[in-house]
Amino acid sequence: MLKTMLIIACIGHIICGITDCMLAYTPDGRFDMSKDTKDPERMKMLFSKMPPKQIELSMLIGVFALFMAGTGYIALSRWAEQFSQTAGTVMCISGLFFIVPIAAHHVLCGAVEWFYIKFDRTEKALETVLYFFKRTAAAALAYVGLLVFCVTLFVLVITGKTNLPAWACLFNTLPFFMILAPTKLPAKGNIANALMFLCLVFAVGNL
Repeated sequence: MLKTMLIIACIGHIICGITDCMLAYTPDGRFDMSKDTKDPERMKMLFSKMPPKQIELSMLIGVFALFMAGTGYIALSRWAEQFSQTAGTVMCISGLFFIVPIAAHHVLCGAVEWFYIKFDRTEKALETVLYFFKRTAAAALAYVGLLVFCVTLFVLVITGKTNLPAWACLFNTLPFFMILAPTKLPAKGNIANALMFLCLVFAVGNL
């Protein structure tokens, strides 16, 4: 059952990564929130041909994919409980703290693009959606939950308290993300999370 849930989580993060790309890539180029929102003319050009249907599908499929991923976080927390009740509880709470708000954050990111297009891509529209995004940015605190989850899992494995070898602590989002961070790959977080679950599938399968 654990192996199955880890596979589902891996697939969920892969799908979520694809939906992130559906928001990031427009017919006229890649959208960079931190840079492009400072240039109204570039924003207008980038989203001139962006189909709202693509954004809608990204939001809906992305939420479903994240809840698929959630099965893996729950499964790992239950697995950890047999070695440390405290670690298992921390992982369960932090995993849920990540999945639920990040699903909301995914929808909010899509909503910003959707309303910008529907408001005719004017400077006023950009100002309005950015104000909305900033007011709802607290949902991004979900990453704190992911950090706590990954650190707890890393410590549990590297200290030898599980039935995995200590080097399996590298099968974790943190080291994978550190490797991916300098690259130009999209959806780095989802790729790192997917790699963690994929590696753990093989690790637990060999026990």
